Amino acid sequence: MALLITQKCTNCDMCLPECPNEAISVGDDIYVIDPALCTECVGHYDTPTCQKVCPINNCIKPDPEHQESQEELWERFVLIHHADKL
Repeated sequence: MALLITQKCTNCDMCLPECPNEAISVGDDIYVIDPALCTECVGHYDTPTCQKVCPINNCIKPDPEHQESQEELWERFVLIHHADKL
């Protein structure tokens, strides 16, 4: 499942450079995660780096509207990073 940045976000800019898929961007009020690009760092790291670097507890959570299996996240990783080789 993709991740979601909650209203607890303080716009500290810690997560933005950490996303290997460039799924995080500046939103109207807080940072946002594009669910079409978020793989929860599957294919890159063992755990989502945005959650690891975020100084606010429970600020970045699983997005209940974008629930996906590990297999689906792997498929997205392949599409994002290897589409030119398919």
